[in-house]
Amino acid sequence: MTTTGEVHQGAVTGPWWWTRWRSAVLDMSLAAVSAVECSLEGIQFSRDAGLPVPVGMAFGLFAGVTLLLRRKWPVAVVLVSIAITPAQMGFLLGLVGLYTLAASELPRRIIGALAGMSFVGMFIVTYVRAHQGMVRGDLSIAGGFIPFLSVTTALGMTAPPVLLGLYVGARRRLMESLRERADSLERELMLLAERAEERAEWARNEERTRIAREMHDVVAHRVSLMVVHAAALQAVARKDPEKAVKNAALVGDMGRQALTELREMLGVLRTGEGLAGRSVRDDVPLAAVGAAAAAAASRAVGDSSEGPCLAELDELIGQSAAAGMVVHLSVEGRVRAYAREVEQTAYRVVQEALTNVHKHAAGAKTHVRLAHRSAEIAMQVENEPPSEPGSAQSARLPSGGNGLVGMKERVSALGGVFVSGPTDAGGFRVSAVIPAQVA
Repeated sequence: MTTTGEVHQGAVTGPWWWTRWRSAVLDMSLAAVSAVECSLEGIQFSRDAGLPVPVGMAFGLFAGVTLLLRRKWPVAVVLVSIAITPAQMGFLLGLVGLYTLAASELPRRIIGALAGMSFVGMFIVTYVRAHQGMVRGDLSIAGGFIPFLSVTTALGMTAPPVLLGLYVGARRRLMESLRERADSLERELMLLAERAEERAEWARNEERTRIAREMHDVVAHRVSLMVVHAAALQAVARKDPEKAVKNAALVGDMGRQALTELREMLGVLRTGEGLAGRSVRDDVPLAAVGAAAAAAASRAVGDSSEGPCLAELDELIGQSAAAGMVVHLSVEGRVRAYAREVEQTAYRVVQEALTNVHKHAAGAKTHVRLAHRSAEIAMQVENEPPSEPGSAQSARLPSGGNGLVGMKERVSALGGVFVSGPTDAGGFRVSAVIPAQVA
């Protein structure tokens, strides 16, 4: 049973087998009219058959009342109408019965067989009655006209109700099919809407993470260097005034750069810069904000519209060296250009690894290794234990624990492998391998 049929079945409000009271009232009215018709026609039948009139009327009444069963047992109603055809009664019963039979869900062969039986019965009865009337002189027609009259009468009593029933049944089935398709389409649309909402929520979460990662990469490194320089400035302020002045200038430059980068990032988030001047509200996709934030981060670091690249590693390492870190850079393989996302990710990994050294192992000797391979690019940042225990705490650099997570997310997004952890010597190692996508 279709879904629509289940809905209709659950909405039954009429008595017995009727789905609605209106249908029950209609059938009862038709049955009453048919009973009256058959009862009146039973009078003539009882005279022709030599039966008492009450018997003929009762027979006609019983036959006419069977029309009540037309919706539940249409075959029985048609068989009753065929059976009483020789008695010349039940014309309404035959018409309504054939219509209901043709409009039902019964196989076409059954409908055709019963319609053919009704046609043959009506043809024979009409032919016999017309011939008897002509013999008695009740009908003044030519003998050759009797077959035509019989065929016409039989067709008139069977063809119209059968054709009308077939049309109504086909239309009903079409409406049921359309209703079922509409219900199915509605369910599919609801499912698609739910999936779209889930995908949108997932995309929003992804973009929030992306924005947070970009802001962390833009600001955290420079602010960490500022704190390291400030600590160094405090240590050498009285011993070496010239170096203190130099460190103070570096702190000021880095502070201004960090402030500029932060202001640019916040401007993107507040006003949707780069989004055609639209305000970042619910009508601005979060993905567009994330893209703008990434663009701002790329412009802020290295002052390049293409974002940071591996060619800027020397400058990055120089900044850490200026903060007092001993950094060694080694490059293996043939240097070549990679896709922008690969170079940005490799740069960010090295940048965040150096930031972590400033935070947790200030003053530790650090080795940065970069290997250009045929199908991948590998990088490793490894620091030795700090020379002075507690030096990391002296700088008082806070850590939110998001740096390693952000690096792993970046590398995994490109199909690479990221590994980090302490070394046997007491230091820390960050390693990443990214598939090489040549520009």
